[in-house]
Amino acid sequence: MRLLYGVALGVLLICGSVQAQENGDELSDAGNLPRFVSLRSNHINARSGPGARYPIEWVYMQKSAPVEIIAEFELWRKVRDWQGSESWIHKAMLTGKRFVKVITPGENNLYAKDDYKSRIIAKVEDEVIGEISKCPANNSFCRIQFGEYEGWMPRQNIYGIYPDEIID
Repeated sequence: MRLLYGVALGVLLICGSVQAQENGDELSDAGNLPRFVSLRSNHINARSGPGARYPIEWVYMQKSAPVEIIAEFELWRKVRDWQGSESWIHKAMLTGKRFVKVITPGENNLYAKDDYKSRIIAKVEDEVIGEISKCPANNSFCRIQFGEYEGWMPRQNIYGIYPDEIID
């Protein structure tokens, strides 16, 4: 009976690790630098170097905030945030799922179409995080979902995507 439980546990652990890799794990692009990823939780320690022995410089408190990986060392990733600050975060605290952060101060328009002349469907405050749906080629807008609202926002107003990056 113990053998049966041991085998079942082993199968669950293997399936769980495969599922983690399929669900936006930042490991899938390891070595591809720089690249954008997002913070996995609401409490992430940012350290001055690549290891737990380095002092914590600050704590990120906004789940899904985008950061740019600019270097890698073993299990640690050197990241740059929307303000240009650089620190080291353990790779387990990052996810490959793509989000953006509104960086233009004040209210930002979310448009019904990828055109400044289209209907405004919402106003989004700065530092709000949204999930990227689409960033077409040769387009200065990205389709972003902010809670129940989904629309188009100019790339220049968001942090978390490269100027010519395409996301379908």
